[in-house]
Amino acid sequence: MAGLDEAGRGCLAGPVYAAAVILGPRHGIRGLDDSKKLKPIERDRLFDRIQQRAVAFAIASASVEEIERLNILHASMLAMQRAAEALNPVPHHCLVDGNRLPKLFCSADAVIGGDAIHSSIMAASILAKVARDREMQRLDAEHPGYGFAQHKGYGTPMHLQALKALGVCVQHRMGFAPCAQRDLFASGLVDLTAEGGDVLDGAYA
Repeated sequence: MAGLDEAGRGCLAGPVYAAAVILGPRHGIRGLDDSKKLKPIERDRLFDRIQQRAVAFAIASASVEEIERLNILHASMLAMQRAAEALNPVPHHCLVDGNRLPKLFCSADAVIGGDAIHSSIMAASILAKVARDREMQRLDAEHPGYGFAQHKGYGTPMHLQALKALGVCVQHRMGFAPCAQRDLFASGLVDLTAEGGDVLDGAYA
């Protein structure tokens, strides 16, 4: 049985990532938890440990272009589908975090809050989160000034201020309101740093 989860669905920039993990009954991986509850150093340690001890794992993504074409929900489902299809051995059943199911080749259950319940989903959430964070660090070097390495694409005050000053880059999701309003930033007609202007994780989920 495999666990599936995604990372980066609520971001303003960058791809969405997903992972699928099959764990054995005696995987011996201590400290598994929802990736959002772990410190970066803990996630990095578990990232390596999961890959060493899992029966199988796969990490996949959907690009910004795919997010724009499909919308963020369907792009997230596509990333999870890709991760599941890359598993070897093939799972007979999947547990998917959330309330929606991607198109899969096997039976599956959607589990709300699954990343706090099932160890395989916890492991998938960690792989997806760390892989995506590392990609955003790489993109930070390609697109300096936005702070991708710090906020990982989420709509923090730092990111919104950078959008106001620089406009968007090719890694921004134009279907999300703060990015779509790029033409208004320079004019001063939109102040995304005003109170109530923050975009939080999951706001567009």
